Amino acid sequence: MENKITINSLSSEHTMNIGKMISQIVPNGTTILLCGDLGAGKTTLVRGIAQGLNIKEVVQSPTFNIMKIYFKGDRPLIHIDAYRLADNDADIGLDEYIGYETGITVIEWPQFIEKLLPEELIKISIFNVNENERNIIIETNLGINLEEIK
Repeated sequence: MENKITINSLSSEHTMNIGKMISQIVPNGTTILLCGDLGAGKTTLVRGIAQGLNIKEVVQSPTFNIMKIYFKGDRPLIHIDAYRLADNDADIGLDEYIGYETGITVIEWPQFIEKLLPEELIKISIFNVNENERNIIIETNLGINLEEIK
């Protein structure tokens, strides 16, 4: 992808603030892929996106539900956890929510549903550095200025 930044997050609050900033610069219909280590802060980042959209509901990882949708905010937030879809070819209708036209779709473990992913997207990789510190790499082929996130 042609547009890329790396941010060093020193706390979960910083990671949430990065999510808030992302929610303010991405257009409707954006799909965000979240990759990285277990416990690195993927859901924390999604909580920040939700806060930036003025969603008051508690955001939790949809691991067992596969998908959670939050409509009570400035824009809808669709949160998908595709981990349990590994080696599963079942059509469960996720394609209707990926790139949801008036909101933001965030997908954890996107490698398990690659055939459903749009070409234009944002990929965020989060890696543990130590107990509190994370490296967050944001890449996109959308025409947005990632420098606004720093």
